[in-house]
Amino acid sequence: MSNVKRKRPLFNRYMANRALPYIVLSIIGVLFLLPLLWLVLASFDANATLLLKLPEQATLGNYTATITSAENQRSFVNGLILALGQALLVVVTAGLASYPLSRYQLRYKKMFMYIILFATGLPITAVMVPVYQFFLYFKIQNSLFFTILFLSASALPYSIWMMKNFMDSVPVELEEAAWVDGASIWTTLRLVITPLMLPGIFTVGIYAFSGSWGNFLVPFILLQSPDKLPAAVTIYQYFGQNGIVQYGKLAAFSILYTMPAVIMYIVGQRFMSQGFSFGGANKG
Repeated sequence: MSNVKRKRPLFNRYMANRALPYIVLSIIGVLFLLPLLWLVLASFDANATLLLKLPEQATLGNYTATITSAENQRSFVNGLILALGQALLVVVTAGLASYPLSRYQLRYKKMFMYIILFATGLPITAVMVPVYQFFLYFKIQNSLFFTILFLSASALPYSIWMMKNFMDSVPVELEEAAWVDGASIWTTLRLVITPLMLPGIFTVGIYAFSGSWGNFLVPFILLQSPDKLPAAVTIYQYFGQNGIVQYGKLAAFSILYTMPAVIMYIVGQRFMSQGFSFGGANKG
């Protein structure tokens, strides 16, 4: 009996140590869930406040006012232009840059990869002042096109790093087989490598799209015209000058604002989750 009594505290301590991580994770999950729950409930409440409560009378008025606003429609279009333009440019450029880094033994390849790795950790706020002066000097501020170029340049280092890792997973024997059949390098890239690189292309594309879609600082500094501001900037229209916030419309705008990124993840999930299955691809 004395041995059993001695073992029980050890067993209880073991169970407590196993349960502790789940308790901590559950608390963190609730802390993340409460703001999301407030966002959903406030979007249907005409008199929404910071309090988490059920709306007295659910209404779609906040969504109607948000969708029918010409300013909001224009800001969503501007945001899509920036995000889709950056995603397309980054995917193409990163794909072309990752091919020689993956396939060729370049002389300064290691140093170049270290430079890319360093650039991935460079905060964009550290270069905004010289970039803004550069835009002013060449009088290209307030331009969606040049803003897309800068956003793409800021996303390229990490995108090249990711794309190269996906490129390394494609067997070089498949390219050699295509070359034997008379295919050129560009044909091989387009018809052989690109279909096999779809997981990497979607991953990099979603990364670039999300980075641009949620970017507030760069458009706020480089775009002065209200007609060219994206949704990430115009969301602040719901914060009044006297501390009055339109919480209901702000919540509705926020939910609509997340939809493009959610749709991108849903569409690309099948390609992102699947791995490279090359078993037997280079046999025969």
